Amino acid sequence: MSKSILKILKITLPILLGVFLIWYSLSKLSFQELLGYFKTADYTYILLGVFFGLLSHLSRAYRWTFMLEPLGYKIKLGNSIMAVFATYLINYTIPRAGEVARASILTNYEGVPFEKGFGTIVAERIADLLMMLVIIAITLFLEFDFIYNFLTEKFNPTKIIFAFLILAIAALFFVFYIKRSTFALAIKIKTFVNGLIEGALSIFKMKKKWAFIFHTIFIWSMYVLMFYVTTYAIQGLNPIPFGAVLIGFILASFSIAATNGGIGSYPEAIVIAFLLFSLLEDPSRAFGWIMWTSQTVMIIILGGLSLLFLPIYNRKK
Repeated sequence: MSKSILKILKITLPILLGVFLIWYSLSKLSFQELLGYFKTADYTYILLGVFFGLLSHLSRAYRWTFMLEPLGYKIKLGNSIMAVFATYLINYTIPRAGEVARASILTNYEGVPFEKGFGTIVAERIADLLMMLVIIAITLFLEFDFIYNFLTEKFNPTKIIFAFLILAIAALFFVFYIKRSTFALAIKIKTFVNGLIEGALSIFKMKKKWAFIFHTIFIWSMYVLMFYVTTYAIQGLNPIPFGAVLIGFILASFSIAATNGGIGSYPEAIVIAFLLFSLLEDPSRAFGWIMWTSQTVMIIILGGLSLLFLPIYNRKK
């Protein structure tokens, strides 16, 4: 398959999946019913969720300045903030194109070489990946009984243990093979993993490492908090177990990678998580759409304003 076809598929498949999931979602909950949930929602909690989301984005922009200082670049906080919001907005058009645009904005307005700016974004993503793994580990610890009982009810315990053993043996074999292999794909995987480890360790070599770690924890705490408080906006959804919030947040976070900005996939991921806790399907789906819409509207407004004001803010350059 040619590279041009692969590029086209990378752009079109997430869009087609998003369109299909929107159709599927609205076939389960009609637009009029969904509109009813929007009308009766408590917007105090929705706005509070948007506020927590805003704090996380501002913290991310401020954290980025810590990563650029060791490279010899002291960028304006305003440029960092607008670059972050522009990134989120552009990712709604072409997945991951926002990261490239973010590094380009820094090159244009702050004179930071593209490869250096992009390198800090990759390191930032490594920190985010580690935080997601921490949240997953906390969820497994807090909801171990629930997850174990769910798996044993759905699957034979002996088969589960056997499957885990097979996976563990396969993982060990895979690691051994990658370390020894000289094939191009194995070398790429090895280089990628080494880069992840090096990027994670570089955080501790940073001059403001504790401030960086604080902001990383703060960013993800705000993500979880914005998700949690917004659940109170929907009638018929509360009381909601905190385990449902954590599992819903994890699945929803992964769904963003499936389609452009999580369109269509975000609400359905939440429905899957909430149904595990026997929560009502319609309010769960409505919550997913309200949660996604509120954050998306914020990104569209602030991302659009950022793209508009970046050249004005930097007019002297």
